[in-house]
Amino acid sequence: MTAFRNRLIFILSYICIWVGYFVLTRIIFLAYYHNKLSDVEYFSIIQIFIHGLKLDFSLSAYLSIIPFLIIVSSVWISNKSILFVIKVYTLPVLFFVNFLMIVDLLLYEHWGIRLDSTFLNYIDSPKEMIASISYANLFFVITIWFVSSILYSKIFYSFFYLSLSNLRKGKVWEMPLLLLVTVPLVIMMRGGLQTIPINQSDVYFSDKIFANHAAVNFVWNLGHSINQNSFDTRNPFVELDMNRASNIFEDAMEPLIKKDTTDFQILKTSKPNVILIVWESFTAKAVEVLGGEPKITENFNRLSKEGLLFTNFYANGDRTDKGLVSIFSGYYPQPNTSIINIPSKTRNLPMLTEEMSELGYINSFYYGGDLNFGNMKTYLFNKGIEHFIDKNEFDSDYWNSKWGVHDHILFNRVLSDFSKNQPLPFFKIIFTLSSHEPFEFPDAYKFGKDTEENKFRSSLAYTDKAIGLFIENAKSEPWWDNTLIVIMADHGHRSPKRNGILNAPSKFHIPMLWLGGALAQTNKINENICAQTDFAYSLLTLLDGDNEKFKYGKNIFKKSTNHFAHYIFHNGFGIINNEGFVVYDYIGNKSILQKGNSTQIMKELGLAITQISYQNFIER
Repeated sequence: MTAFRNRLIFILSYICIWVGYFVLTRIIFLAYYHNKLSDVEYFSIIQIFIHGLKLDFSLSAYLSIIPFLIIVSSVWISNKSILFVIKVYTLPVLFFVNFLMIVDLLLYEHWGIRLDSTFLNYIDSPKEMIASISYANLFFVITIWFVSSILYSKIFYSFFYLSLSNLRKGKVWEMPLLLLVTVPLVIMMRGGLQTIPINQSDVYFSDKIFANHAAVNFVWNLGHSINQNSFDTRNPFVELDMNRASNIFEDAMEPLIKKDTTDFQILKTSKPNVILIVWESFTAKAVEVLGGEPKITENFNRLSKEGLLFTNFYANGDRTDKGLVSIFSGYYPQPNTSIINIPSKTRNLPMLTEEMSELGYINSFYYGGDLNFGNMKTYLFNKGIEHFIDKNEFDSDYWNSKWGVHDHILFNRVLSDFSKNQPLPFFKIIFTLSSHEPFEFPDAYKFGKDTEENKFRSSLAYTDKAIGLFIENAKSEPWWDNTLIVIMADHGHRSPKRNGILNAPSKFHIPMLWLGGALAQTNKINENICAQTDFAYSLLTLLDGDNEKFKYGKNIFKKSTNHFAHYIFHNGFGIINNEGFVVYDYIGNKSILQKGNSTQIMKELGLAITQISYQNFIER
């Protein structure tokens, strides 16, 4: 048992030594950029290290996999051989990781991001990459690299010698017991047993972006970024000459970006309060007034008579991470990745909340779940949002769902905050979660729970009830008469099933309803074909805000037969206009579903949008 215990202690100690190394590199980073700490509170500096440990342990577990397997095999191998093999693995890794630390130190000042795959784009031209770095700084950081590499290699060597010098061959039965350590090692890699594997958002804690950046493990960030980009900087969706693609897109957009609107006034006030409710997985297939199934969303059906209903509104993607970027940045999602997972690319995206802030709005974001989900926190932080409320703001007694607190509790919190003299005008974003799998909620299942589809229907009915009650309570508030409420989905849903084509337009058809006392007229319908990417552009048009940055957005109130909506799915897209639609698959390079007399024109527009928007994604 002594040999077994020594092996177990070694691997745990090996992980901890790597964690200690990353703590040291964080100290070096903060010392090097000490001038940026002037507006960071002392307690936040401590939190940098506390939060940073999450990614430190995750990466250390990854780095410990090979030594762990070597230690498992040491049951049959002599200690001298084990010492040699682990040294041969560890010391080169240490020097390489230390080199990455230097690259990170040099580039952060100029790029404003922790080390990621961006620098690989310039690895074949290192002179240009370090052109803006002074020789003094270069000499200084190289000295740090050399000294710290030697120092820490000696620490590792001393540890190896002390830990392994007395290691003896073990018993065969020790191997399966040692292999059981794989389980906690994998848990450490993914950051715990939570639903969502660890990501950069897990270490974001401050409203000071430098403090958040300092908490990020630079090697973990690089590995994650490489995994997201897969080293491929080519555009896999090029089907047209780039100039032709740009011309097709510009010709389609030109008649739809004018400021003239419908033949009736939309708002009766120039600067209304705005509440945006983003409804998880809300599909038009479940809304009777949009041709969907009856009795699922009875409150929405009723409220549609009190507002402005958009009957041809579409999601641009099929997941939350794609929907949020479409809504708030007016940016087309990518068919094979998600820009929200790459902070270096999202940092310069246009943001509706920033433009609302410029107009004087106080912005808040409410979510009953974990803001780390889908890298939301990284995307939303420092983008004009003053207040974030997620499940951590609620008593843990209310965490009675796999994802967090239920929707009616979330809406009650919003109403409660209104009693605290909220500054005006406000822009509140409420993101629901109860209609997300596994469809848990504390109410009767209206359609039963015998099938996944019925559980989904029941969850929508529950959220519909919570929203209906919220609207009724809001009508009695003093701010109601000067408030616009918008309800839309983050994306559609595969259920309830309509046909055998998974990516048909019906899956992406989602509701959007504008309500509130700020509306000039009620019981109106907008039949223009539009999508989430058009929302920020159109809202800012009404508020006389700056919408120039939202170059993929159209004016959804412009009366025209030229309106269209574009959506993506994995390696494919769909495009809809007044004459029909095309669903295109890039794997087979063909349309898998189409309808109408202008399918070739629609296909080319869809190809052009996917191509130029992905090129923009690559070049960010």
